[in-house]
Amino acid sequence: MKMDSELLLSPAIFLAEEEEADMSDWNLPLAFMKKRHSEKIEGSKALAQSWRMKDRMKTVSVALVLCLNVGVDPPDVVKTSPCARLECWIDPLSMSPQKALETIGANLQKQYENWQPRARYKQSLDPTVDEVKKLCTSLRRNAKEERVLFHYNGHGVPRPTVNGEIWVFNKNYTQYIPLSVYDLQTWMGSPSIFVYDCSNAGIIVKSFKQFALQREQELEVAAINPNHPLAQMPLPPSMKNCIQLAACEASELLPMNPDLPADLFTSCLTTPIKIALRWFCMQKSAKLVPGVTLDLIEKIPGRLNDRRTPLGELNWIFTAITDTIAWNVLPRDLFQKLFRQDLLVASLFRNFLLAERIMRSYNCTPVSSPRLPPTYMHAMWQAWDLAVDICLSQLPTIIEEGTAFRHSPFFAEQLTAFQVWLTMGVENRNPPEQLPIVLQVLLSQVHRLRALDLLGRFLDLGPWAVSLALSVGIFPYVLKLLQSSARELRPLLVFIWAKILAVDSSCQADLVKDNGHKYFLSVLADPYMPAEHRTMAVFILAVIVNSYTTGQEACLQGNLIAICLEQLSDPHPLLRQWVAVCLGRIWQNFDSARWCGVRDSAHEKLYSLLSDPIPEVRCAAVFALGTFVGNSAERTDHSTTIDHNVAMMLAQLINDGSPVVRKELVVALSHLVVQYESNFCTVALQFMEEEKNYAVPSTANTLEPGNLTPVRDSPAIPRLRSVNSYTNIRAATTARNLNKSLQNLNLNEEGGPVAFSPGNLSTSSSASSTLGSPDNDEYILSFETIDKMRRVSSYSSLNSLIGVSFNSVYTQIWRVLLHLAADPFPEVSDLAMKVLNSIAYKATMNARPQRILDSGSLTQSAPASPTSKGAHIHQAGGSPPMPSASSSSLTNEVPKPPTRGEQPPTRPPYTPTLGGQAPHSHQFPRTRKMFDKGPSGSEQAGDDADDPGGHKAYMNANLSTGLCDWSAKYFAQPVMKIPEEHDVESQVRKEREWRFLRNARIRKQSQRITQRGVTRLDDQIFINRNPGVPSVVKFHPFNPCIAVADKDSICFWDWEKAERLDYFYNGNPRYTRITAMEYLNGHDYSLLLTATDDGALRIWKNFADQRNPEMVTAWQGLSDMLPTTRGAGMVVDWEQETGLLMTSGDVRVIRIWDTEREMKVQDIPTGADSCVTSLSCDSQRSLIAAGLGDGSVRLYDRRMGANECRVMTYREHSSWVVKAHLQKQTDGKVISVSVDGDVRFFELRSPDSVNVLQTVKGLTALDIHPQANLFACGSMNQFIAVYNSNGDVISNIKYYDGFMGQRIGAISCLAFHPYWPHLAVGSNDYYMSIYSAEKRLR
Repeated sequence: MKMDSELLLSPAIFLAEEEEADMSDWNLPLAFMKKRHSEKIEGSKALAQSWRMKDRMKTVSVALVLCLNVGVDPPDVVKTSPCARLECWIDPLSMSPQKALETIGANLQKQYENWQPRARYKQSLDPTVDEVKKLCTSLRRNAKEERVLFHYNGHGVPRPTVNGEIWVFNKNYTQYIPLSVYDLQTWMGSPSIFVYDCSNAGIIVKSFKQFALQREQELEVAAINPNHPLAQMPLPPSMKNCIQLAACEASELLPMNPDLPADLFTSCLTTPIKIALRWFCMQKSAKLVPGVTLDLIEKIPGRLNDRRTPLGELNWIFTAITDTIAWNVLPRDLFQKLFRQDLLVASLFRNFLLAERIMRSYNCTPVSSPRLPPTYMHAMWQAWDLAVDICLSQLPTIIEEGTAFRHSPFFAEQLTAFQVWLTMGVENRNPPEQLPIVLQVLLSQVHRLRALDLLGRFLDLGPWAVSLALSVGIFPYVLKLLQSSARELRPLLVFIWAKILAVDSSCQADLVKDNGHKYFLSVLADPYMPAEHRTMAVFILAVIVNSYTTGQEACLQGNLIAICLEQLSDPHPLLRQWVAVCLGRIWQNFDSARWCGVRDSAHEKLYSLLSDPIPEVRCAAVFALGTFVGNSAERTDHSTTIDHNVAMMLAQLINDGSPVVRKELVVALSHLVVQYESNFCTVALQFMEEEKNYAVPSTANTLEPGNLTPVRDSPAIPRLRSVNSYTNIRAATTARNLNKSLQNLNLNEEGGPVAFSPGNLSTSSSASSTLGSPDNDEYILSFETIDKMRRVSSYSSLNSLIGVSFNSVYTQIWRVLLHLAADPFPEVSDLAMKVLNSIAYKATMNARPQRILDSGSLTQSAPASPTSKGAHIHQAGGSPPMPSASSSSLTNEVPKPPTRGEQPPTRPPYTPTLGGQAPHSHQFPRTRKMFDKGPSGSEQAGDDADDPGGHKAYMNANLSTGLCDWSAKYFAQPVMKIPEEHDVESQVRKEREWRFLRNARIRKQSQRITQRGVTRLDDQIFINRNPGVPSVVKFHPFNPCIAVADKDSICFWDWEKAERLDYFYNGNPRYTRITAMEYLNGHDYSLLLTATDDGALRIWKNFADQRNPEMVTAWQGLSDMLPTTRGAGMVVDWEQETGLLMTSGDVRVIRIWDTEREMKVQDIPTGADSCVTSLSCDSQRSLIAAGLGDGSVRLYDRRMGANECRVMTYREHSSWVVKAHLQKQTDGKVISVSVDGDVRFFELRSPDSVNVLQTVKGLTALDIHPQANLFACGSMNQFIAVYNSNGDVISNIKYYDGFMGQRIGAISCLAFHPYWPHLAVGSNDYYMSIYSAEKRLR
């Protein structure tokens, strides 16, 4: 039985029959769930990279000291007969003693030269103490700070003594003379490496350490007490950097087996392959390889350094295996020091691992300092034995018959083992032991492609893997490979380098030094390269030019700008993004690149990306244009014109839907502000003057012209709430978890007001007492002032008063910044506040000297020169001018308490969101000073006034969004791994399946109920007192959760358990109110959208689930909304299927936002002079029905052009339309209801209504149930009537259950559940109740 593969993937197969059909949720897109919404926009914490050798060394001099005295055995060694004779593979008895000595010395030098050919070698054969002294001191003198090697062969002298002496001879060889290791240390100095090949060699190592310790103590004494006799002597060198290798432990003798050389330890260290093969033949297992004898081993063809020959291949395998054993067994830092710092030391230590293995089999334990863990039993030695076995088994036929040599399968097998590790492993486990072998394989052309592919897959596991690979020593190999011209390596190398640079960007210097950037320029310029590889190439180049002048110059010469500009319109969004970032970085503070960009009209080409569908690409374009105008070079008229053009292009993004774009916009404009500081200071002074003169009328009832907001709500007079806690919390802490604890502290059960004084959380500094209002601890311009400036400059007819320059670029940009300072997203408004205040600070500082002693009003004065400024400051008694003179006049004196009588009910504390900062709460003192130069902040103003550059730095240094670094994290994270949500077994996926099954069940069960028909709807299933007067209420479609908004906060209730889940502040300014709410992604991971009557939209997550609510995003959905008390506010409708959000209200358009692109996609003119009061859309038919304040109901088809999209207008209502509902079926009607209570049904194609019902007059709220054909009306007369589609009243609700039958308050809002027959009712008496059909139905 063959099952369809699609069915297997769908969880529907496990469902009961009736639920199987409903799996539509899987096809619905999710809004606002991208990484930019769920992550904090910041770079990754830089891992401390320890792979770079800070102190690479060379061993430049080698002393070979041989005390053999051929023919005379020392008195304390009894030799066996026969005995081991060979020294450096020479039998000393086969020639005259003197000749033997010289030949052995020459041979030893050759053996060492194989490992370090460039060192200076000095032999000292059978020396005296003076000869050793002269040799050591001269070598140290020549070596300076580099390493010297001292090799001691003591086979012809007595064993070392316990007192720390080794033996040499007197002049005429009649006596053995002791030589103290202490003296040897003094002559050799440090850094040095000592090799001791003699019996009881471990004694020397011990004595050496004791003497080294003694030296450290002497050094300390001399340092503490300069008069001590030790301090008068030349200081002994420290022995910290000395390495020792000894042939055996303190109590052991060297092996005397005649089959072995006498200097077995030296042979292992200097001729490892030769001794390893001989030793292999002496084992019993060698009998398994027939025909291999010791003589045959001498004849192995090839050279050690030619990897294609048998001998060379064995040497290569040996290197790989010993390196791998060391890397797997040693601590990382020790591995770096011994195996990566010095070529000769690394070779000796690799060979030392072999010495340990061979000599232990003869009961001899080689000793090293620093000590290594035992490695002689490591599993990789078996791989070595196998490789030797395979090689030797071919020998007889190769030598006798001349057959070709078959290469060892060792490397291919190790790559396979690495591949298995990569494919089979779990996340957290030990690193793969084959990593150093992969490195060796990069040397071979045969396996290189496969090795690079596997290495790339390893690096893709994350930053930890990159750090590991770098610590193994991959860097020089992949750097060298950039010189290869092989096209097939390009994608692999680009991938590997992107991974390395994403983790350690300091490699930019190495790349430029080796001309590596040219490789990536050619990849980027190659049109046949796939887009993802070009993306990685441009990312690498963006790292190379990032704040690195040499890199910028090299890439500018390599024509990077022209190559990038050609790819700006590539269909691949990530490529477009990084091309823009790369451009922005190459001309950052690098003027010749900027002019190159001007010549290629780069800024104009970047403009097209400002309307890119992907927000990150728009960000990158804003970043690039920001650094383009942010160059600090001298300005010509030409470049000023360009800057102005760029600024006006950027200003168009003021209402972009994505906060990341707007944050980048503030930073880009701040560069402009820094460039043209004096111009902006002038504008700032004009605006501040203007704001001050625009006095607030004193009577509470006058209205501002053109604005329906009562003046008592004017922002210049903060209304003190009963719980003045939002801002203080923001001031005192950014920790989000304060929310819950403060809720407990602030809200008593009844929800009555709790006293909470404004200052008790903020440790406001002494400065605030000198200032005229509580706003000015940190900011000269409070949020209130800025907001007022913004509104004054937009709505009043005062433009003419300010003068001719009002519409200059600087004024326009100042207004843009004022607008951004009132942004609904806190991080955007904070950045803009910083920019505005730093200019206001500059402007007031410059304007102050004329009236520093009288606190008169702020006069229009030209900026004073720094000298006069300084003089005035010192003349005023040396105390710095506080910004008090201007600030009190700026903010209309001290705020007055509210004029209204009733206190609002308690509010929850504001939860600082995302950046931990509330958008509209700069009203109270904050703890941090604006220019934090010290705890008191007393020098700050004076310093800044004297030093015009001081301020520039403040704005530059602080203002960056971290977006580029955040985007770079993409390259550091796994790219090839299946994302968790696509992994059928992951928890995310299982939770999603569970939610979708629950949704299907709810839709099914509620459908059964509504199909039977609901005959009554008055069973009260929930009642509770809401903390604020409910103004909007919304059921969650699938959870038993209801959101209730009052003017500026949202409360969540669980209506099944009747408990409050959450209550938080929405963050809208005081003169605005929440007028609409929607659940986004209600079927899956729910978000809540709130709309306020100033046109702002905010989206929240993590509400109602024990976590603290967080703002996901916020933007200005409608601009030019005038918040009014009598308007419709803002109305919205959400289409989950398309991800479109329809918005309208007190404006003349219906604006459609695409949440995927986070941008406005369409403005449909309503064609009416009144506000839109209700919106309803149908995605299948692309229709939107709108109810208007003039009583008309209009139908729009959004597929048509702006002039012909209004397809129908119904004018049958004579008054304000409360609700217009478009039914979702294919033949769905429009149902509309006006304040007068007439319900009309319209067929879409006929101009007149097909049915009219009359309900109660004086409607205040109404909702229509989408499934059950019910509608509920709430009226001023304190009752609710529920009707069915025939117009029959099925229920009248006038009293609450319980509460002694208390009468319902005036109805403020109503809402039906989208599926269940539940009706939620909010009334002006704070109560929130839910009614449902009879119990037997449910």
